[in-house]
Amino acid sequence: MLTAATSGRPRVRATRGDLADLADGYAAALHHHGLAAGDTLGVAVLPGPRSLAVLLAAHRLGLRVAVLDPSAGPDVLTARLALARPALVVADAAAQAVAGWARPLAGRARLALPRLTDLGPVRTVGRRLPGCAPPLRLRSGPTPDHGDDDGDAVIVFTSGTTSRPRAVVHRRASLDAGMRAVADLVQPRPDQPVLGGTFFVLVPALASGAPVALPARSSRLLARQVARLRAQATYLTPPQLRTLLAHRPRLGGRFYSGSAPVSATLLDRVRRAGAEQAWGVYALTELFPAAAVEAGEKAAFDGDGDLVGTPLPGVRTRIGPDGRLLLAGPGQAHRYLGEPPADWVDTGDVARLDGDRIVLAGRSKDMILRGAENIYPGLYEPALHVPGVNLAVLVGVPAGDGDERLVAVVEPEPGVDPDRLRRILDPVLDRMGAARPDALVVAPVPTSGRSRKPDRAAAAALAAAHAADPAATGRRYRRG
Repeated sequence: MLTAATSGRPRVRATRGDLADLADGYAAALHHHGLAAGDTLGVAVLPGPRSLAVLLAAHRLGLRVAVLDPSAGPDVLTARLALARPALVVADAAAQAVAGWARPLAGRARLALPRLTDLGPVRTVGRRLPGCAPPLRLRSGPTPDHGDDDGDAVIVFTSGTTSRPRAVVHRRASLDAGMRAVADLVQPRPDQPVLGGTFFVLVPALASGAPVALPARSSRLLARQVARLRAQATYLTPPQLRTLLAHRPRLGGRFYSGSAPVSATLLDRVRRAGAEQAWGVYALTELFPAAAVEAGEKAAFDGDGDLVGTPLPGVRTRIGPDGRLLLAGPGQAHRYLGEPPADWVDTGDVARLDGDRIVLAGRSKDMILRGAENIYPGLYEPALHVPGVNLAVLVGVPAGDGDERLVAVVEPEPGVDPDRLRRILDPVLDRMGAARPDALVVAPVPTSGRSRKPDRAAAAALAAAHAADPAATGRRYRRG
C-alpha cells in the first residue's frame, strides 16, 4: 500500500493492486495516445500513487521520462526540454496552476513552470479543474511491454545554464541496478511500513511487499506521522531530519539520509532520539547509491574531511590527477544527453581514499583562495558540526585583489544561545590551522533546491552583509 501525505494527512491510499490497475490504465492510455518506445514523456505530477503509476506505465512502454522540476525556473526548464522534446506532457491540476493562474503565488515559494503547452501536447492526470488540459483517460486493453529492453528510461536534469543545460540519462539496466542496491542496503521486510519521498526508495520497498508512505511536508505533522507509522526504515533529507528533530520525536527503526551532506552530529542526534540505526548515504544523480556509512563508524572517524563510507558492492573508485573522485558501477548513468557515454562519473568532489573508504574534502568548484592557500570547505566543515550546531558552512567573501576572506556561517540548533555556541566553537576554530576563519557568523544557513542543500552563494552574500557590520559578525579571528 502507498500513502501520499503532502500536508500530514493521508491524501490518497492505494494498495499494490490499485497501483497495478492504475499503471495498466495509464499504459493503455499512453499507448492509445500514440506514444511508442523511445518517445519522451514529460511528467509534472505531485508525488503519490498517480505519479508512481505513470512512471511504471512509462517503464512498461519503453518511454523515456523527463520529470519537470518547478524549482528549476521556467527559462532553464525550457532550455532543458529543448534537448528532449516531449511527445506528451502529463500534469496534474497543481502543476498546471503553477504554470498558469497561480504563477504569482507559486513564485513566492520559488516555484515556476513555463507554459506547458510550449513544451508539447498536455493531458491532465487526476482531478481536472476548470482551465486544465483535456484528461488522460484510463483505458483497458493490451499494451506492448518493453520493460526488459535496455533503452533510455529517465532523464534527470542536474546543472548547467540555459545555454548549456546538463541532463543525466539512465537506461533501464542502471535504473534497475540502482534500485537493487537500495533494496540490498535497506533490506525492507514485507508488511512493515517504509517512509520515504523518492521513486528510488518507494519502488524497492513496494517490490519487497512493504507498504510505503510519503513524508508530510510540515515538520510538525511529519513528527506525528513518524510516531504513528513506526516505520521499519525511513529516508529523509538532512533538512527534513533537522526540522523533525526540533520537535523532539521518539524515533524507531532505521533512518537513512542523503541528497546533501550528512554530518556525524546529525546521525548521532537521530540515534539519541531512538533510531535503531542511522546511515548517511552518498549518492549522485549519475550513480546511486554509491556509498554508505553508519553513525558509529562516522563518529569514530577522526581524520580530516567527511567520511561518506565504503563503496557499495559493484561500485569502483579512483582519484583523478586533480584529486577529484571518479566512480563507476552498475548503477551508473549511461551518458549526459547529447554527449557520448563515459566510462567514469566525475563527481566534482575532491576526495581521498582511507583504505577502501571514501573521504570527501569538498566540491572542487567551492575552493576558496585566501592568500596563497587553497582551502576546500568540505575538508573542515565536519569539525564545525559540534553539539548545538544545526548546520555550518565555510564560504569565501571577496577581499580585493582576487583574495578572499574565509567566513564560517553557523546555524544553531533551536534554543541554543548564540554566545554560548561561539564559546563552544572557539577551540574548534583554533584547531583549524591555516583554514581558521577570519570571521564567524551565527545565523540560519540559506538553503535552496528540492533537497534544501546549503546555498553557498546566498551564504557568502549573508557573510558579506555581516562583514559590513562588525557588531553582527561575531568574533573575528586573526590568521596567525
